[in-house]
Amino acid sequence: MSTKTVPTRRVNCEPLKSLIREVPDFPKKGILFYDITTLLKDKLGFAMLIDALSEYYLAKEIDLVLGMEARGFIFGPALAYRLNAGFVPVRKPGKLPAATAKVEYDLEYGSNALEVHKDAIQKGQRVIIVDDLLATGGTAEATAKLATSLGAEIAGLGFVVELDFLKGRDRLQQYDVFSLLRYDK
Repeated sequence: MSTKTVPTRRVNCEPLKSLIREVPDFPKKGILFYDITTLLKDKLGFAMLIDALSEYYLAKEIDLVLGMEARGFIFGPALAYRLNAGFVPVRKPGKLPAATAKVEYDLEYGSNALEVHKDAIQKGQRVIIVDDLLATGGTAEATAKLATSLGAEIAGLGFVVELDFLKGRDRLQQYDVFSLLRYDK
C-alpha cells in the first residue's frame, strides 16, 4: 500500500469533458450535476475512458477490480478485462446471495453500508477500487476498509470524475488516488 496520495497522472482526457453534460440545479437548487451518461453512450469516448484508466494500472499487477454499486459496475468489469483481472461487485446490504463481510460508514445525514462476499478477496491480492465519482471520499474509504479487512492490498483508487472542491482526496491520503477528470467548482 502506498503511503501517500499520488497526484493525478497527466493523461490527455480533456476531450472527455466535452462529452459530460452539466445539469444545473440537480438534484437540488445550487448543485451542478456532472452527468456521465452522455459520455457512456459515446463509443469513442467510453473506449478512451477505459483505455486511460487501464493505462494507469497496467504495470501494477492487479488481481481484482472492485466496483461499488451502481456506477462502479459500469467501469469495473471493462477495466478488469483490460487488466486481465477479476471483478468484484461491492453491493448495498442484502443484495449478495452468499456469506458477506460488511462495513458501515457515515454520511452527511445518516449512515450507509456496503457488503462483499467473504470469499471474493483472498489475503494478499492486489486490488483497485473504481467508481465514477470522487466527492467526499466516504464510499471509497469504506470500500478500502472492507477490502483490507478481507486481506486485500489496496493498489489504488480510480475515478472518472473528481470534484476537487469537496476534498475527498484529503481523506484518502494513504492510497494511490487517480482521477481522469477533475473539476474545481
